[in-house]
Amino acid sequence: MYSETVPPAAPRPSLTPTPETLMGLLDSLIAGAVRGAFEKFDTAGLPAILAQVLGRTDLGGLGGLVDALRRGGLDRQVGSWLGQGSNMPVSPDELRGAIGDRGLSQMAGGLGISIEDLLAMLSQHLPQTIDTLSPNGRLEEDRAVTGDIEDAEGSGGSLSDQAGLDDIDRLR
Repeated sequence: MYSETVPPAAPRPSLTPTPETLMGLLDSLIAGAVRGAFEKFDTAGLPAILAQVLGRTDLGGLGGLVDALRRGGLDRQVGSWLGQGSNMPVSPDELRGAIGDRGLSQMAGGLGISIEDLLAMLSQHLPQTIDTLSPNGRLEEDRAVTGDIEDAEGSGGSLSDQAGLDDIDRLR
């Protein structure tokens, strides 16, 4: 009689997700929500998004970003954003030099976008954002964190509210 040896079955992969897998999935969902929010970019929501992202970086917040820009040689530009009158422009290269690769990587990673896209967005919108958050010549970070900035069209809340970022953060 013919006897055949059957090889043992391969182990089955576990269907129970690990905590690391779940956190990775949650991070992917958050990055996707932020990317979606930026596709429907609304400058009124930028302060709240920046405040959330910067809170997870070495910069610590909008005040830390402003300090880094000043230390990085952009004191004149930042002064124009905080003061009365027109806002001086800032280039992506100037921002890169002032913020540094580590800060930019942390911010871009937190937003789920490339550093180049981040620099382009900051170059275009940061002067007006800081100007809006400093009606009396001083940065009012609380307005950014709470999203208490009225946009001209009354879009129905800040961009982070529209994207559900606060709801996502509560899941963490």
